[in-house]
Amino acid sequence: METIQAYLERKHRELGLLNDCLSHRLDLTRPRSVDEVVRSKFQITAALRAEHELHEWKATETAWSHSADPVSGPFKFSYDYQRADLTVRGPSFYEFECGCMSAAIYTASGMAAISAVLLASAQIVEKADLLVLPGSYGETLELIRGLVPHLRLVALRPPLGDAFASANSPKILLLDSCSRAGAFEAAIRSDGSGLDLVIFDTTCFAGSSGRIRRVLSWARRYGIPLVLVRSHNKLDSLGAEYGRLGSAVFVQGNNDQQRAGRPEWTRLAAETRNAVRLLGGAALPAHFPPFVGSAVYWALTKRRVAAILRNGRSMARHFAATLPALSAELHFAHGLYVTLRGRSPLDEASARQAAEDMSNELRAEGLPIRHAGSFGFDFAATEWFHDATTDQYSVRVAVSDLPTEVWDDLTAAIARWWHVRQSAGGRG
Repeated sequence: METIQAYLERKHRELGLLNDCLSHRLDLTRPRSVDEVVRSKFQITAALRAEHELHEWKATETAWSHSADPVSGPFKFSYDYQRADLTVRGPSFYEFECGCMSAAIYTASGMAAISAVLLASAQIVEKADLLVLPGSYGETLELIRGLVPHLRLVALRPPLGDAFASANSPKILLLDSCSRAGAFEAAIRSDGSGLDLVIFDTTCFAGSSGRIRRVLSWARRYGIPLVLVRSHNKLDSLGAEYGRLGSAVFVQGNNDQQRAGRPEWTRLAAETRNAVRLLGGAALPAHFPPFVGSAVYWALTKRRVAAILRNGRSMARHFAATLPALSAELHFAHGLYVTLRGRSPLDEASARQAAEDMSNELRAEGLPIRHAGSFGFDFAATEWFHDATTDQYSVRVAVSDLPTEVWDDLTAAIARWWHVRQSAGGRG
């Protein structure tokens, strides 16, 4: 259990790390509340972005100035027109490296990264089956259905049985950190020797996550080429939402274990880089958080994520006990949010309205909750949620890094609010 004072002291260290990146540090007092933490964090990151633009005024889109030497903290960049050949030197957003991992290809968002990989795969295979688990990210599935015709979407359900067995058509597994916990575990406990490629969206796992290490080991065991795609505007910026940034990292399988006739995926990194160029999806140097990579950064990030996961388990237990009929999904693989259903089916509009009403009413009571369409903040965030697998709508409650007492009070308040609202007729 973390006390409010211990929490505020930890947040003071986070703010100090951000503030130390400024040439002219802001005069900040020690935070006395969650609202002060949030306000100070966003103020500092806004100052960091502004300072970057003022300092790097020569580093334009057209690279007209040969004297420009763009940097962002530990990251150094070189590029020509429109960043089509962007090269980034700096720390990894993953806390581990292996010799078979390529340098990251950075993009303007997580969706830009996975879009480039999926579209680039058409240069390697003419047709392939893309296997997806329950709970996979809805926009990724929408992208595949609408814009990636060479991949046939195959929705899996546990038990997986022989879903990964070799077939006439190449098989690609989309392993998503958004998946339901049971399906994710079932996948990485299966025999993967029949898979031709794994695309692993790590967005909802911390960069030091043991589950990422497990997937690396699993893919290595079966000689499966692996691509790690990620949005960094979530867990990698201490909840400050620093800027839109994504990446793709390629891990080549063990050639000695690869099945005869498996597609030649060694070209996928180069094809992805070309797709990023043609789609105009390269990253902006200003969006690289300058506070990443140090030992202090990793220590604070691990404590943040541990607190979020601890709070998530607590909320899931409370909702399972108090809202068993109104809990849509409490056990996503990442543990970063849960979803609530209505007594009557919700649509997008009613789920959105319910999320907004709940946030506004509980925030008026002084609780740290807001209607926001993301997660990983220092406040709880609510939003409508569409399960692309079941085509059902619910309300998502994103877990936050809050002290135990505050989080327990907020969890109980959300449960009471949702029970009363649904008992009053299931209105959204």
